Amino acid sequence: MNQNKDVDNKMDPTSLKLRGTSKMDKIVNLCKRRGFIFPTSEIYGGTGSVWDYGSLGVLLKNNVKAAWWRDMVQMRDDIVPQDSAILMNPKVWEASGHISSFHDPLVECSKCHKRYREDHLLEGKYGDVETQDGKPICLDKKCNGILMEAKQFNLMFKTFMGPVESSASVTYLRPETAQGIFANFKTVLDASRKKLPFGIAQIGKAFRNEITPGNFTFRTREFEQMEIEYFVTSSQNIAKNEKRKTKNIMDDKDYYKYWIEERFKWYLKYGINKENLRKREHEKDELAHYAKGATDVEYKFPFGWSELEGIAHRADFDLSQHEKHSGKDMKYFDEETKKKFWPYVIEPSAGADRATLAFLVDAFEEVTSDKQQVTSRKPGEIVLHLHPKLAPYKVAILPLVKNKPEITKIAKDIYDEFKQFWFISYDEVSSIGRRYRRQDEIGTPYCVTIDFDSIKDKSVTVRDRDTMKQERIKIKELAGYLMTKIC
Repeated sequence: MNQNKDVDNKMDPTSLKLRGTSKMDKIVNLCKRRGFIFPTSEIYGGTGSVWDYGSLGVLLKNNVKAAWWRDMVQMRDDIVPQDSAILMNPKVWEASGHISSFHDPLVECSKCHKRYREDHLLEGKYGDVETQDGKPICLDKKCNGILMEAKQFNLMFKTFMGPVESSASVTYLRPETAQGIFANFKTVLDASRKKLPFGIAQIGKAFRNEITPGNFTFRTREFEQMEIEYFVTSSQNIAKNEKRKTKNIMDDKDYYKYWIEERFKWYLKYGINKENLRKREHEKDELAHYAKGATDVEYKFPFGWSELEGIAHRADFDLSQHEKHSGKDMKYFDEETKKKFWPYVIEPSAGADRATLAFLVDAFEEVTSDKQQVTSRKPGEIVLHLHPKLAPYKVAILPLVKNKPEITKIAKDIYDEFKQFWFISYDEVSSIGRRYRRQDEIGTPYCVTIDFDSIKDKSVTVRDRDTMKQERIKIKELAGYLMTKIC
């Protein structure tokens, strides 16, 4: 997708048809054709950079979130979950600084009224910009309008709560999930009885009125975050206690480094090629005024290296701001030192949509003629090498023929047994080879074929998506065999 295209205009409903040959074109086309992701309300022309997840896309994205939830919360003793509301008291956004400073500089065409970010224009991200009488001309080649002076554009979606639209009823769709965690810090702390260091995790929707969204689901106006606020004792507060100096404990700087490595390794764990992943530390002039550090985990998308997740050292800015604006005590009481202080915060913040897109891109393979020499696949065929824990369907049950009751009964019995463990597919249409290709294309790691021999030997053939190796497995051993592969 062209990131420079004016996405505020209605989307061309044919825009997802395969009109190019780039990898991104093919992925977008696959997502539409196979029901992973497609434009919202497409029958009305779509809505700028807002997407719907189809049946396979929902399963994939839910699996990404479940993997994050399991690794970051369930398997740890130091992180607890929460789910804060999307609509919050607007004073939250005053305290966080979003109302006063969550802006982007925007230039607007005097003729067609398309909008562009001024900083991107100055940085050359839109390419060369023509001028007329020293003034920049609209980037749309069909329009010769002049780009007007920049204005500040607030990225929050504003709405009204209650029956009357007035200044007193103004509220906002949250632009991030973090502030819901900070506002609930003391409540969660008291209820969970946790001690530092500990974290609060949340997965939830956020909304930003982006000026230049694009690149498919990479930058959208409605998105989902997987976020942790990890509260730690600062090096300053550790140093004040002589007893703690003798202990081998970690301070805020140590935890900042720890979370960078922890989150980087998470993507590798679920199959991202290490060559496509890197860490980029922010320069000082990139940092927010309160931040002590920030590092992005970046992925090499077809459109270039871009942020997949950010790990930020937010110091004590957020809790101190909420104490100042609410008048409520947001400090942590250390029973060992008998002192109260605002904990420092390390924030690993990942996008569920970006992670899902990265896993899709990294798993995508189009078979070439060279690859055909070592496989029976034909050039042009698509395989999604998704990690088994992320794949929408874990197993496909394939009766060799559909008109032999003895075969279909075995197949349906296996299907009924396995669907209590995983989402699985049952497919009896077309040749077995074509069915294999369909499952390869949506990332199903294992296919189970029930054939004529299954009636006699009570065994089935299990085919591995990636190696294409086939094994004969006893039906009574099948569940255990697949569990070792998938779980």
